[in-house]
Amino acid sequence: MNDSSRGSSPGAGYWRAPEQAHFSAGPGYDGGEAAQTRPMPPVPDASGGPQFRDESPVPSERHASAAPHSGAGASGASAVPGGRRANRTKKKAGRNLPAAIGVGVGLGAVIIVALFVVKAVFVGVVVLAVVVGLWELTSRLSERKGIRVPLVPLAVGGTAMVIAGYVRDAEGAWVAMALTALAVLVWRMTQPPENYLRDVTAGLFAAFYVPFLATFVVMMLAAHDGPWRVFVFLLLTVVSDTGAYAVGWRFGRHKLAPRISPGKTREGLVGAVTFAMAAGALSMRFLIDGGQWWQGLLLGLAVAASATLGDLGESMIKRDLGIKDMGTLLPGHGGIMDRLDSLLPTAPVVWLLLVVFVGAG
Repeated sequence: MNDSSRGSSPGAGYWRAPEQAHFSAGPGYDGGEAAQTRPMPPVPDASGGPQFRDESPVPSERHASAAPHSGAGASGASAVPGGRRANRTKKKAGRNLPAAIGVGVGLGAVIIVALFVVKAVFVGVVVLAVVVGLWELTSRLSERKGIRVPLVPLAVGGTAMVIAGYVRDAEGAWVAMALTALAVLVWRMTQPPENYLRDVTAGLFAAFYVPFLATFVVMMLAAHDGPWRVFVFLLLTVVSDTGAYAVGWRFGRHKLAPRISPGKTREGLVGAVTFAMAAGALSMRFLIDGGQWWQGLLLGLAVAASATLGDLGESMIKRDLGIKDMGTLLPGHGGIMDRLDSLLPTAPVVWLLLVVFVGAG
């Protein structure tokens, strides 16, 4: 998920970053060499300092962006020639809404069909998402920071992690993770030693962040009621984002983390928690074998917290890289990693709580 605008008032969709105002045009900005990224273009504010446009996709809560306005007075209107005042610009989405909805519905349909038809097909979907996500992440690290992360061992190891997690559960995932880390260390030795520690550290981070966290999804799938466990995991994450958007866009006033994602609001977080807890109670009662409604309340609370932290975590990564999106493969959304940011850290949380509540299955 992208940097969001969690329903804040107009003007909150911009992030003041004077320390980054010296950025020169580079691969992440010229749209040529880094076609997968959308930079945050600097725009002037009333004080003349540079700010960065915080545009995000919809319809998830993170995807509403406050429209820019200039010269706002006490009433929020801007002065125009002739002494008249223009009405404050309404909030609007930062991306193509029809495209975002269409892509979201299409992806959802593919995922649901794969999930409930053949488990192995869904495992393949997870592997594909992991490999593409690793490609996006390593490409951006190379373009923006000059970090040379070896993609081949990461892609092979990530695939092995997902399959091992499905076949051999947590033990298989850990063994595959260890072998992937070793492969990254050895593969990087074929290049000059300069920045070796930096590159392999980034490689180990990528291996943990994308494929290892994704193994918890297929570990849920391996249970006898696995498709429903994964469905609840996806449902609660989406409901959390949607609840945060709905409440934050309408009532958001107080910033949650202005230096990381200035559009997110505390009111939006309350919406995420409320919607996720309600959906969790219903899901545990009617969709999970042996589940209780009160367990769903706790599950929903945990999902809202982990999804929000995951969103903020990737926002930190993208702001450090000076980009808005990890890619452009999904019109109206960005890249695959922009869709996985809240899902990846939420997967181990849901897996663990379901094991505690109803067993491994």
